[in-house]
Amino acid sequence: MQESIRIDGLYKSYGDVKAVQGISFKVKRGELFAFLGLNGAGKSTTISILCGQLKKDGGRVEINGKNLDETDEQIKRDLGVVFQNSVLDKALTVYDNLKTRAALYGICGQAFKTRLQELSTAFGLEDILRRPVGKLSGGQRRKVDVARALLHNPEILVLDEPTTGLDPQTRKTVWGIIAELQKRDNLTVFLTTHYMEEAAEADYVVILDGGKIAAEGTPLQLKNEYTGDFIALYIEDESKVQALGRPYERIAEGYRVQVENTSAATALVLQYPDLFTDYEIVKGKMDDVFLAVTGKKLEGGNV
Repeated sequence: MQESIRIDGLYKSYGDVKAVQGISFKVKRGELFAFLGLNGAGKSTTISILCGQLKKDGGRVEINGKNLDETDEQIKRDLGVVFQNSVLDKALTVYDNLKTRAALYGICGQAFKTRLQELSTAFGLEDILRRPVGKLSGGQRRKVDVARALLHNPEILVLDEPTTGLDPQTRKTVWGIIAELQKRDNLTVFLTTHYMEEAAEADYVVILDGGKIAAEGTPLQLKNEYTGDFIALYIEDESKVQALGRPYERIAEGYRVQVENTSAATALVLQYPDLFTDYEIVKGKMDDVFLAVTGKKLEGGNV
């Protein structure tokens, strides 16, 4: 499968601070790639280098097979970027923001009208096109941010904490549109997020810690390697849970018991059939993976 992004031995320092320390990874064409890490992990530094906004100290970066050092301008046309902080001009209308941006890519006249109609329909922007961006809600503004990044039909969409601060319904809407575009156009999506349910939907995940790659793999591979399984046991008597001799924690209406894998969970259920009358076996979550890999919880932030 063709690689959209390939990074080999990337380095970047700010004085004595080593922001990115020799990381290497690749992103396949058409996949949803999640890039996770706490503040200072190196996420935004890497993105800034990818987008040509920051010079690297060492290593090689390729976008669609093109060396970033040799074809910077062409690479920028391959990328659409949504930064955590909106770059829209609040004084201008949605229409003027999009028109100005499109003009930078030579999209004018009928070509702009056609593309605007496509994006307005997809993102539900028809009723706010003439409204100043400063008058929009956070969710509306975020939709415009994503539409702006897609104006020139990029092959790669970079999303830096795209749904931070959005209500669940708007987050769902934004992701529904992105998923449809990814499927229809084979769009590659490069995502940083602190919402673990978004990372769980990724095709591949890289976890950064202190500027280095701490773990990588598919969500299922990472769960199997770093977390094991859990049994949600819905009983009130904690002494019975203690008798199992397994690590556990209190959850709503019961307890969550940790086991090595599904086989161990099944064996435990068969050993104590009278106890396991109301339960469910679930895989560990990406939150558990991140905690196991870094020793920290991912609660937000951006670097």
